[in-house]
Amino acid sequence: MKVLIVEDEARLASLIKRALTEEGHTVEVAGTGEDAISVLTSISLDIVILDVMLPGMNGLDVCRRVRKLKYSVPILLLTAKSSIEDRVEGLDAGADDYLLKPFALAELMARLRALTRRPATVPNAHLEVLNIHLDPIGMYVWKDNEPIALTRKEFGILEYLMKNAGRVVTRDMIANHVWDYDFLNTTNVIDVHIRTLRKKLGDAQPGTLIMTVRGVGYRMPKTIS
Repeated sequence: MKVLIVEDEARLASLIKRALTEEGHTVEVAGTGEDAISVLTSISLDIVILDVMLPGMNGLDVCRRVRKLKYSVPILLLTAKSSIEDRVEGLDAGADDYLLKPFALAELMARLRALTRRPATVPNAHLEVLNIHLDPIGMYVWKDNEPIALTRKEFGILEYLMKNAGRVVTRDMIANHVWDYDFLNTTNVIDVHIRTLRKKLGDAQPGTLIMTVRGVGYRMPKTIS
């Protein structure tokens, strides 16, 4: 796996690089957002570990630039900010997941494995629920024939909800099928992804496409009454 670490704290970048190298991965390091864009546009990468607080072009700006350039590489944000608003901003910018500082290397590795693990797909398993169409092979989503750009995790959540349309799925079920790991803040990550999914699908709160079942999870109805 080829990894880009974008981190201006040299000690932390070195620590992460050493851990990844010991597991057999190829690692590039950039200390600024500008350097990160230069690397991203010059070589093929499997994943990006991106600090939010960078000098000059910050991590969110890097995310937006990467997505504007149509690169679909998974991005894991490293951030010291823990509010829901900060998480929403990061995911809206195009990140696939985030990890709060300080963190354990074991959790970082688990999140990287989860982000780079492609979900199993079934040939010709095109999904259609309400006015949403999803192609799991090409990873395309349309609403009313208009394409919707989703991150990999947003796509995974929507696909799981559509496959289980009419049923209530819990946050644990979503975490197990989309993330494949269980950490204390996974629930918050899912809730933030649901908010951004609703925004991209034009599904205003409390949601008619993705309905909240209070205290349990979410449900995508087969029909809207």
